[in-house]
Amino acid sequence: MASTGVNILRWSALGAGVLYGVYHQAKLSSAAKVAAIDREYEHKQKLIQQAKAEYAKSKLPASAKAADGGIISDPMDSRFDLEAYLNVVSAENK
Repeated sequence: MASTGVNILRWSALGAGVLYGVYHQAKLSSAAKVAAIDREYEHKQKLIQQAKAEYAKSKLPASAKAADGGIISDPMDSRFDLEAYLNVVSAENK
């Protein structure tokens, strides 16, 4: 039979192991919660940026929506630049 000192040492080691396990599990759980919160925050930021981009795109004036790099191709527009338009057309034909 084991002596009293050995039994105290065994039970102390068991108690220390259990306390370490509880501490380590709490540390892992809190790290997982923080990571989940960070992922959720990043996802929300991404959605906000997409929404801002879509809103800005929908609120652009009609002349800025031109597909020719901002060149106004409507000759009835007061800001129509014939020289710039012809340069774009000649660059496309090359």
